[in-house]
Amino acid sequence: MAINNSISKYDWQYILSVSLLISVFILTDLIGVIDKGYFYFVPKLISDQPYRIFTSILVHADLNHLLSNIGGIIITRYFLMRLGIESRFFYLKFILICSFLNFFIIWVYEKIISYFNIYPNYAALGFSGIIYALFGFLLLTSFYGKSHFLGKKIGLKSNYEVQKMLKTICLIGLVFSFLPEVSLLGHLSGFIAGSFLFLI
Repeated sequence: MAINNSISKYDWQYILSVSLLISVFILTDLIGVIDKGYFYFVPKLISDQPYRIFTSILVHADLNHLLSNIGGIIITRYFLMRLGIESRFFYLKFILICSFLNFFIIWVYEKIISYFNIYPNYAALGFSGIIYALFGFLLLTSFYGKSHFLGKKIGLKSNYEVQKMLKTICLIGLVFSFLPEVSLLGHLSGFIAGSFLFLI
């Protein structure tokens, strides 16, 4: 089946998300009019500042971090096109839902380890948790297809070529997640969230 990778009517979602990430980076890192410290995901602050659940995905540690996540958005756009996406709003809905689901998975993990008197002290930021959620969702979709998402038609079909590429990307991503200053928990929680969203 021939795939048309030119501009599509769905691309405004990806352009909007990339533009937002770049704009926030300019304001926080280049101009410095906004302090990134107010945006990070910090577990002990979430109860008083729940907005961090969403804002943490908008800020990045540095330019390389931002560019790698923009690359991830481009890759997920490519896979969604290859799988035959038929929804104008799927990508944005997925991001919104996944932000809260990622938080919930991390919250459960922290509650479990706090039972053993272990209290994590870290700050997380970046869009990669959402990208890994999309990878989890799309990997399962490449096997089985996914016609609807939350009652709305998305028309995604299984695709063996996408399946092979995603297996490789997910494996490389897992290895990469063990590197210093990379959030293994953020990537794993994203992948789990995406896999769960595939099942509902």
